[in-house]
Amino acid sequence: MLILEALKQQTDFTTTEKRIADYILANLPTLANSYIKELAAATYTSHSAIIRLAQKLGYHGFRDFQHTLTVAATAQAQALTAVDANFPFQVDDTAATIAKKLAAVTVTAIQTAHAQLDTAQLTATAKLLAHADRIFLFSHGDSQLRARSFQNKLVKINKFAIIAEEYSDDAWNAANLSPNDCAIFISYTGTTTTHQQFATYFQAHQIPTVLLTGNAQSPLIPLTTQQLISVQRETDFAKVGTFASQAAFEYLLDTLFSLLYVQDYRHNLSNLQQNQDLMQHGPLQTK
Repeated sequence: MLILEALKQQTDFTTTEKRIADYILANLPTLANSYIKELAAATYTSHSAIIRLAQKLGYHGFRDFQHTLTVAATAQAQALTAVDANFPFQVDDTAATIAKKLAAVTVTAIQTAHAQLDTAQLTATAKLLAHADRIFLFSHGDSQLRARSFQNKLVKINKFAIIAEEYSDDAWNAANLSPNDCAIFISYTGTTTTHQQFATYFQAHQIPTVLLTGNAQSPLIPLTTQQLISVQRETDFAKVGTFASQAAFEYLLDTLFSLLYVQDYRHNLSNLQQNQDLMQHGPLQTK
């Protein structure tokens, strides 16, 4: 739903573009079947004004602009009927009710993340990681658990990632990165001061970086090479847990791992079979 955030913020919009944006936000469910001439007539503007707005937001023309709006409208409708991600259960809920609500939070978080996916950014990110000699994962708290999960999966394709902030070695690890490596910042708020410090250094030294965040206005965005952004209906502090954001991050990292796997699918599959044989029937058998 990043497109909706851009339409709400209206940064650098002209008066005409603000009128178009306001109309779109007020009539989002009807836009899927609207023609550009109908939108122009309803906003008292022109075809060219609408196309200029679409291009200002990063779209080639009205068709892909309209498609993204339709996806965002669907995600928004789902979110309005979804369980509150911050407090998904109440004191008198039964076990069955809590289980159902938590399932709904997870499903909605993944659907929302999918609706916001920029496949071009996703593909470019996978290529960065595929060519990196080393991958350094910068993350704190719950997000570091997602980093460890990603680290564990990468071992299966013979790539080894480093948890950069383990044992407070973040500055040492940052100093050792080279342009042949890649740093991944995983932060829902995307405002960690040390991450900004490191990202600034990496950018100055042409070291590739990736950002996973839930903050479309994160100060890390202009400092990083690629960004995967998943805005969830989750607050920073007033919540039971980080259910939605972490489900979204796990989904994005699993998708990245899958893209890395298919880049050399046959080799990875052959390697999997050989290693499993070593561990189950060969000299590496431990059970």
